[in-house]
Amino acid sequence: MRKMNFFAGPSTLPVEVLEQLRDNMVDYHGKGLSMIEASHRGGMFEEMYDECLADFRRLLSIPDDYDVYFLGGGATLQFTMIPMNFLLEGKSADYVRTGSWANKAADDAAKLGNVNIAFDGKESNFTTLPDPASVKPSEGACYYYLCSNETIGGIEWQDFPDTGSVPLIADMSSDILSRPVDVSKFAMIYGGVQKNLGPAGATFIIMRHDMLDRRNPGLTAYMDYAKHAKDKGLYNTPPVFSIWAVGLVLKWILANGGAEGMLAHAIEKSGYIYDVIDSSDFFRSPVDKRCRSRMNVVFRLPSEELEAKFVKEAEKEGMLGLKGHRSVGGLRASLYNALPMEDAASLAQFMKEFERRNG
Repeated sequence: MRKMNFFAGPSTLPVEVLEQLRDNMVDYHGKGLSMIEASHRGGMFEEMYDECLADFRRLLSIPDDYDVYFLGGGATLQFTMIPMNFLLEGKSADYVRTGSWANKAADDAAKLGNVNIAFDGKESNFTTLPDPASVKPSEGACYYYLCSNETIGGIEWQDFPDTGSVPLIADMSSDILSRPVDVSKFAMIYGGVQKNLGPAGATFIIMRHDMLDRRNPGLTAYMDYAKHAKDKGLYNTPPVFSIWAVGLVLKWILANGGAEGMLAHAIEKSGYIYDVIDSSDFFRSPVDKRCRSRMNVVFRLPSEELEAKFVKEAEKEGMLGLKGHRSVGGLRASLYNALPMEDAASLAQFMKEFERRNG
């Protein structure tokens, strides 16, 4: 029997996708070899890849003036690539410090150029976000950077700011395709795939064409987005297995209502958990209600001893990954797209029983 997987990443995948990978691992659809053995120059890989990119475009209604491709290196590599390409000498970029991932991106960018901290959530212990309507990019900023969902702190932008002529760049690693997004609001969206889209290894890039005209000169080949755009991410050997799995997950999302269907599921799944928290004096959410994450629900109990007991007893019930990140402690339930609805309902019921026994 499969466990209930609440890990923040790598995270749960649709069982149907795992079965498709298993069934075609040795012999890909009768081709006589595995997809992970095939050349990435044409042939069956590129046929699969082009279909994957087309489905990605379809699911997010990505406009024609955007490039879409995959890179290796994880989302963390983009913390460096973005300022290397777009943080121009003598200018600055706006960053919002909203938690671990946005903070790391800002720290890396500051090593390469001038960074303006447009918002710092430190005073609230990174439990809230600025009102999108209040966001005003600094004059002449090269770009405005945010992380749409902080997996560790459990906060998520429910709407996005209008940054006008300043390009908006977003790390959407942990909530991509959990809801519809107006891609045209952004100059660039990127993220690791290992939360909602597939196994770790690939990073998706969605970038408006005109950003390539804003690049710094003299970039090395791999660090230059123009090189990757020209080769649709195939400048070097791509992370084949990860991309193959992403393509299957995208088809699963299409078959289950698309981004709108994922949003409906996310609201319902997170609602199970937040309803228990909000109706209790035993459980507590530290996050501002207006920016609670639907993907990563963080919560606390009256003591760390009770939190440890909660994790231990949950594991006995087949619920894994509920311990909070080591940097903040507490508890965390990650409810990504592929997590079955009944698993969220089971966790909510377990929480009620745990409170009854220990509250």
